[in-house]
Amino acid sequence: MDNIFIEGLQGMGKSTLLSEIARRRPEYRVCREGDYSPVELAWCAWMDEEQYAAALEKYAPIRGEIEAGTFREEDRYIVTYTRILTDIPGFHRDLEQYEIYNGRKTLADLEQIIFTRYKRFHGSGYLFECAFLQNIVEDLILFHQLSDEEILSFYRRLYDVMPREHFRLLYLYSDRIAENIRIIQKERADDQGNPMWYPVMMEYLVNSPYGKAHGYKEFEDLISHLRHRQQVELRIIREILGERARIIPAKEQWDFVF
Repeated sequence: MDNIFIEGLQGMGKSTLLSEIARRRPEYRVCREGDYSPVELAWCAWMDEEQYAAALEKYAPIRGEIEAGTFREEDRYIVTYTRILTDIPGFHRDLEQYEIYNGRKTLADLEQIIFTRYKRFHGSGYLFECAFLQNIVEDLILFHQLSDEEILSFYRRLYDVMPREHFRLLYLYSDRIAENIRIIQKERADDQGNPMWYPVMMEYLVNSPYGKAHGYKEFEDLISHLRHRQQVELRIIREILGERARIIPAKEQWDFVF
C-alpha cells in the first residue's frame, strides 16, 4: 500500500478529500493535523525528558490524559496536546512553546528533526494531512525567510534521504484563491457568525518575520502570500516529486483518485 500525502492551500478541501479516502479505504491509518504521526509534528509538543517530567508535575490533575497522548521516540516525548480537552488555564499555551514550527527552532535544528523522522519512516498504508508541504513550507517562508531556490534545495535534500517506494502525493489546486479564502472565512466561524480562523491566520502572517519585512496587514497580503506559497509547492512537485505527485482540481468530483 502507498502512503498518501494530501496537500494544498487552506480552503482547497484537503480534510474533505482525506475523509472521503478514509471512508472508501478504511484499511488506511489516518493522520490528521494534531494526531501523532511518524513523519509530521504540527500541533504536537516535541519535548525532552526534563521538559516532559516538568509538564507532568505542573499539570498533575490531567497527568493521565497527557500520558495517554504521549508517544516516545528515542529520547523525545511527542505530546498530542491539542487533542487534550481541559479548562486548566494556560495548558495549551504552555505546551505550544515546544512545537517545532513558527520559528521555534533554528533552521539547522528544524532540518535535522524533519530529515531524521522522514529518513527512518519505512511504514506503508498511511493517509497524511498536510505532512509534507504545508507546515514546512510556511515555516521556511514566513519564519526563516528562505528564497524559493533555498526551499527547493531543502526539499531536494529531504527527498534524497527519505524512502520513496510508497510515497504518493495528491495536491489540490485552484487559481481562485481569494474566493476560497472568503468561503472559509464564513465557514470557520462560531455559532454567532464571528470568524475564528481568519483573525488567527492574519495575526500569524502579520507578526511573522516575513510579514513584518513586507508590511503585511490586509486580506490581499494574505492572498499574495498564499499565491506565492502555491507557486513554490507546485515547483517542488514538478521539479522534485515528478510522477510521485498528482495535481488535482480542488472541490470537484474526485472519483478518479480512487
